Amino acid sequence: MRKSNYMNSSEIIIAGAAILDVLVRPASPEVFASGSWPAQEIRMEVGGDAINEATVLTLLGKQVDFTGILGQDAAADTVLQHCRRLGISTEHIKICPQIPTGINVVLVEEKGERSFLTNPSGSLRRLSAEDIVLEPSENTGIFSFASIFVSPLIGPGELKQLFQRARDRGLLVCADTTKRKRGERLEDLREVWPLVDYLFPNREEAALLTGEGDADWMADRFLEAGVGCVVLKLGAEGCLIKSRNLRIAVPAVEGITCVDTTGAGDSFAAGFLCGLLEGRDLRECGILANACGSLAVEAVGAARGIESRRQVEERAQRLRKQLGIE
Repeated sequence: MRKSNYMNSSEIIIAGAAILDVLVRPASPEVFASGSWPAQEIRMEVGGDAINEATVLTLLGKQVDFTGILGQDAAADTVLQHCRRLGISTEHIKICPQIPTGINVVLVEEKGERSFLTNPSGSLRRLSAEDIVLEPSENTGIFSFASIFVSPLIGPGELKQLFQRARDRGLLVCADTTKRKRGERLEDLREVWPLVDYLFPNREEAALLTGEGDADWMADRFLEAGVGCVVLKLGAEGCLIKSRNLRIAVPAVEGITCVDTTGAGDSFAAGFLCGLLEGRDLRECGILANACGSLAVEAVGAARGIESRRQVEERAQRLRKQLGIE
């Protein structure tokens, strides 16, 4: 067990969701006709975009400060216990007794695709920009906002202020996305994108914002909007890393059997963030990211497939050999 450090020596501040996931695999619509269904696995896991990133980064040896909100209930106790066991700082978690901690039911199909049942009145949807604490230490280099579009209370105006706060504190701003909730388009966040140094959308999320197009076309739309570097998650095709002066395509690790995609994008982002924290070049960041993502999809549950830094490095080395890099 790692010892939790509350003296704020964090290398990265991560903001966003911390919830409980109840995972069911395999789930079938036949349950509504039959009344019951013999799932192979039903498991409760700590999840949420931000806590998934924090978990993986901590397992990779990084000091993480998580900031967000929880209720005052058994679900919150489970999340806090998870953080303390791993050594994720809980100093800047706000406890809100008047709201329940978010719980998602994750229905995993036979091939690994997911559907969610969510509680719109839980903590997942009640996070506000005012709840996010930005108190970097001398070691802190990155602020990661784990999912644009998750919280209805954090719209474009709040994002602009939040990211500017991080910039004013000398932090690199990284952001992941989820699927838009209100039909937002790229133009709706025109004042936000220039404040984002690294953006991690997946193909579907990018297409909804930019309009349908190939990976390069979508990445270019984000760059034109002001994003510093786009890291486009392409699933079985790996990732595309693109800025104004470089383009790097990193393929996925070969020979992977996908069991559950829950948390795969968060694990991918954590791997990339780890590379950034260590000053690795962007190809190496992409290799680490793809290694983490490949491990995540091989097990049921968010980040459950990732056990140690050594395991991730072995998977990264496998990808380097696949690329012919010694």
